[in-house]
Amino acid sequence: MSRTISSTVHPIQRCMAASNPSAWWDGLVIEADGSSTTVALLNGTTVQLRIVGPAVDIAVGEPVAYHPVAELLSASAILTTARAV
Repeated sequence: MSRTISSTVHPIQRCMAASNPSAWWDGLVIEADGSSTTVALLNGTTVQLRIVGPAVDIAVGEPVAYHPVAELLSASAILTTARAV
């Protein structure tokens, strides 16, 4: 699978995520409007994220992974910067 990496993702973010693979949180998108999204995490909590950079096509119900330390959101074939609100 080819992965599209947003221009807002810095090399240090990718390095942080790669060096801390257990920090990824899995969840499902419950709200999305292009510039922000709300994710219901599998641990029972929710997190509202502001998508940084170009609008990302994330659909409600889509499975995603969020790395809070690196501030990355992985959805389908997209990796982008996302900051908790």
